[in-house]
Amino acid sequence: MSEDQRFSRRDLLKMSLATGGILLAGSGDPLLAQGAARVPTSEQAMGPFYPVLKPADQDADLTVIQGKPGKSQGQVIYLLGRVMNQNGRPLPEARVEIWQANSFGRYTHPQDANPAPLDPNFQGYGVSTTDGEGRYRFKTIKPAPYPAAGDWVRPPHIHFQVTAGSTLLVTQMYFEGEPLNEKDRILRTAKDLGSLMTKLTPPTKDLDPGSLVAAWDIILP
Repeated sequence: MSEDQRFSRRDLLKMSLATGGILLAGSGDPLLAQGAARVPTSEQAMGPFYPVLKPADQDADLTVIQGKPGKSQGQVIYLLGRVMNQNGRPLPEARVEIWQANSFGRYTHPQDANPAPLDPNFQGYGVSTTDGEGRYRFKTIKPAPYPAAGDWVRPPHIHFQVTAGSTLLVTQMYFEGEPLNEKDRILRTAKDLGSLMTKLTPPTKDLDPGSLVAAWDIILP
């Protein structure tokens, strides 16, 4: 198991401090206290680009591929959060899968007809298992927008599939402040738009210089 797969409690604690304590259980915020009702994360379409063949390198660092010396192009982001139920109880051992377009707006998928270039050093798919406090973490890049149909251009987003016991959630995470969010046909179908948004924040000194942090909790019904 690689070092990037073994994200420690200390690593997550450092990152949580960079995001205003959003990942700290018992932070004192009554909205984060266990037992307080939370809005479930809205479902979203899986889309056509879930991997046909999953890469041999399946870990939580999408910026490098085992056996290749290069690193993926684009803005590095650390994506982290918790998987919880509506009462705020953390869900350990949940499987969190993500897949996304690269920094040019193209998926590593045979059905993606976008003429944008592929990035040979971008993994495009990752897996993380939540720890005892329901936390997950990925290192990836911010995806670019891409053309969908006609004049419709999809905003930057990351696809998620979360499995916790018999509960399955397929959704998409978006970035606050993106102009394309307002008219996106898929995002507008969400029951709760706010449940799908994350805000990019500066990193701690322990993370890559120039990287950003995206903290996003996932609430299962």
